[in-house]
Amino acid sequence: MAIEIARLFLGLLIAALHRPIADFMLAREHALVLAARERGMPLPAVPTVETVRTVYFSIGIFVVLFEMLRIYQVMR
Repeated sequence: MAIEIARLFLGLLIAALHRPIADFMLAREHALVLAARERGMPLPAVPTVETVRTVYFSIGIFVVLFEMLRIYQVMR
């Protein structure tokens, strides 16, 4: 039960901090794409900031909903 509650809080934390997490990961992705393109590897364009933020917010909410369902099943 403690694991489920910890995951629930992790999901809430991801949803609450989705902007800084997404900005950090997007900066790393830009660097990775530039390094690959310098070596001649064609890669698709990096997603927009809003897209990445939406993805991380969605991941956080999905984790929260999944863990709420698991907690409900354990308590039932």
